Amino acid sequence: MSEKVQNKTVYSLLEVLESIRRTLAERYTSPFWVKAEMNKLNYYIHSGHCYPDLLEKRDGKVVAQIRANLWKEDYILINEKFLKTLKEPLKNGIMILFSARITFDPVHGLSLRMLDIDPIYSLGELEREKQESIDRLRKEGIFGSNKQLKLVLVPQRIAVISVETSKGFADFRKIIDENSWNYRFFYMLFPSLLQGEKVAESIGGQLSRIRLVKHHFDAVAIIRGGGGDIGLAGYNHYDLARQVALFPLPVITGIGHATNETVIEMISYKNCITPTDLAGFLIQQFHNFSVPVKEAQRIVVESGRQLLSDERRDLIAAAGNFRNRIRDFLVSSTRILIQQAAGIRGFSIFFLRNNREQLIREFRHLGNEALRLIHDRFFGIGELEKHVVLLDPKQVLSRGYTITLHGLKVIRKAVDIKPGDQLKTITFEGSILSTTTGIQPEPDHE
Repeated sequence: MSEKVQNKTVYSLLEVLESIRRTLAERYTSPFWVKAEMNKLNYYIHSGHCYPDLLEKRDGKVVAQIRANLWKEDYILINEKFLKTLKEPLKNGIMILFSARITFDPVHGLSLRMLDIDPIYSLGELEREKQESIDRLRKEGIFGSNKQLKLVLVPQRIAVISVETSKGFADFRKIIDENSWNYRFFYMLFPSLLQGEKVAESIGGQLSRIRLVKHHFDAVAIIRGGGGDIGLAGYNHYDLARQVALFPLPVITGIGHATNETVIEMISYKNCITPTDLAGFLIQQFHNFSVPVKEAQRIVVESGRQLLSDERRDLIAAAGNFRNRIRDFLVSSTRILIQQAAGIRGFSIFFLRNNREQLIREFRHLGNEALRLIHDRFFGIGELEKHVVLLDPKQVLSRGYTITLHGLKVIRKAVDIKPGDQLKTITFEGSILSTTTGIQPEPDHE
């Protein structure tokens, strides 16, 4: 009851607060639905109760806030609905539509008792925010900008945005490091938050760091394990999406979930469903390059071997033909010498019969001359045979000389080739394949 103090009606604090409590109880007789952002859940594990901080923002400013009560029994039921619908528990930083009663206690003050939360509304808010980001990117004409970049033929240097302890990052590393083709990649981790209300800010910060050293990398990979739609809300954030769209390197995503694509995945150069698929994509790019190269290498080696075999066969045949021609020449020359010797002998006998003494002298002289002639001819034949042996192509090659081919044509002048031509040099014990880098003409000789 009020009392009079110096002609003033005075109420006790309890009376005033009880009046407020009764007024609110009479005015708000049934639960009502409220939409707000749940900034923090404030779950207390020892009691199982939650005391969520609720707020409303306009133009980025907080215009209303209050602390609510969510008792253990209600929290358990609500959390089960979120897990079933969104594949995520009730957590910080999401928009919610909740049923509540106004409660007022003279000691604890005003609060909202939360009775139920609609997970469908939270899911719809995520989709609305996602669509707003998509519309803004399309309006600015940058929605497909990152997809228009050209990925290098063999992307080996990868900047990875992930968490070192993430299972998704571990899966990525296992596939990359243990690939059966022994392809070698360089990747560098830029640690970032992968979920929560600060994920967009964290990933965006690492993208800014990578931009400063972009010349060291071929692509950026954003890697995350599995998760529900609420945990992916940051990947629909406009500021992060715009940063990815305008990034100077191709951005490849492996966020690891089976629901609809996030905005980041939609605008990235390549979206891989899981970190494992992302690693497989990079290996396949390497494979697409290496297989034709190995096949070309096989063809070049086989063609070289065949050409060398053909050249060796032709060289042996030419050497054999040359040897046979020389042998025939020696046999013919010997026959002629024998015939000439026989003719000289017959003439000598005839001459001796007519002029014995003179013939004897002449015979002796002619005999000596004949012997000298025969000796000279045989000596000359021996020297010729030596030259023939020395001119054998195998002997020529064994003394350090070589034969250089351009295709199937023997190179005799340096001006016949140009830089970049593929040459084959035949030596005594094998062939050398080379590529011309330049031509250096010999100085003129007087």
